[in-house]
Amino acid sequence: MSTVSAACMEPAAAAEEQKKPLRPCCACPETKKLRDTCIIEKGEESCTVLIEAHKDCMRALGFKI
Repeated sequence: MSTVSAACMEPAAAAEEQKKPLRPCCACPETKKLRDTCIIEKGEESCTVLIEAHKDCMRALGFKI
């Protein structure tokens, strides 16, 4: 495939990605990582602030939590 035809395909691929709905597993990666690390290291009871922050982020993206 030539460089020109490859470059022409990139915008189409980007537009296709935008049409796909955001999956819960991929939403809010920053808060998810902090929450998961905290739960593993300290236990769920000690991480309520981070758990709520992740829930708030998910709700802001339209997920019903």
